[in-house]
Amino acid sequence: MSGIQRTALVLTIIGAINWGLIGFFQFDLVAAIFGGSSSAVSRIIYGLIGIAGLVNLGLLFKPNEELEREPEAHPTR
Repeated sequence: MSGIQRTALVLTIIGAINWGLIGFFQFDLVAAIFGGSSSAVSRIIYGLIGIAGLVNLGLLFKPNEELEREPEAHPTR
């Protein structure tokens, strides 16, 4: 997994936690930290999380490397 994919995964997890907080407690953590949901910084964070979700969408269609490898031949004794 590349550094961009790892960063995107972390941002997506942050977004999922934020949505969980909104759903369960009606508390928007990003808005609380960065000055409201309409502030420029909050909108940038929301945008970055959205882009991260799109990057992670590519991981959904990435073939599993373990399935692609051929089994190693073990010498018989």
